[in-house]
Amino acid sequence: MDNEYKSGFVAIIGRPNVGKSTLLNYIIGQKVAIISSKAQTTRNKIAGIYTTEEAQVVFLDTPGIHKPYNSLDEYMEKASFGALNEADAVWFVVDATEKRGGGDNFIIERLKKIKNTPIYLLVNKIDLIKKKNDLFQAISSYTVDSLDWSEVYPISAKSGEQVNALVDDVIEKLHPGPQYFSKEQITDHPERFLVAELIREKILQLTEQEVPHSIAVVIDSMKKDGVNEKLHIQASIVVERSSQKNIIIGKQGNMIKRIGQLARKDIENLLGERVYLETWVKVEARWRERPQALQELGYNSKQDL
Repeated sequence: MDNEYKSGFVAIIGRPNVGKSTLLNYIIGQKVAIISSKAQTTRNKIAGIYTTEEAQVVFLDTPGIHKPYNSLDEYMEKASFGALNEADAVWFVVDATEKRGGGDNFIIERLKKIKNTPIYLLVNKIDLIKKKNDLFQAISSYTVDSLDWSEVYPISAKSGEQVNALVDDVIEKLHPGPQYFSKEQITDHPERFLVAELIREKILQLTEQEVPHSIAVVIDSMKKDGVNEKLHIQASIVVERSSQKNIIIGKQGNMIKRIGQLARKDIENLLGERVYLETWVKVEARWRERPQALQELGYNSKQDL
């Protein structure tokens, strides 16, 4: 490896629904983090690996930071702030269409404790801003009585505006280092994790507000079907109440069928092979409040903390 080859880790942090996962997916050029309009869509720290001939950057997408109400929330907060400990640069993402609030101030106070690490302010969703003065005010609210940001970038993670310049900027600031992952690898999570996340994404997109926070998805098995050469995937959708189970299944099984159809298409695109997907729904009361249940459902992995 050339001595001038650069590498490093960039933590992407911010409140829920500011566009962190959309930004990561745009940079990687493929879906490695699921997206929905629901808060707490991202629950784990997810690495997106960006590799060129000159550099490799590992972007760490983190759960949106909010006041914790249960053990799952506490886990997600630890995953978010834990990413700061291994970062060579930090991107603090805010929503240009929303006013600076208590959640933003909470994160900023935590960022003030970081020393000798470039911290960027990314003002996202500028594609939704119609007046230049509104954008100026949005940026000003974070540059007055705040941090001395290394750089300030107004961006659109959805359209990609300013994102390439942002990536070039952070690479320029990285130090020489090794290539940690092969150039073909786009994430450090195993296929089972990605498949489970794609199923959960469809549930988030299709169900009502009362369901999303209470669901988890576990892949029970993934194996090749010797008869038709399809990849046979069996997955369990875990909810907290029987009423939520009924919503997931839907009238005459229509909802679970729709979830499976949409998830299967994305899974096939991800894996590059034909898939037969089977899903079951089961009730685990108050699983978000029980540490043992969190661990069994994959929310207590040391790699995420």
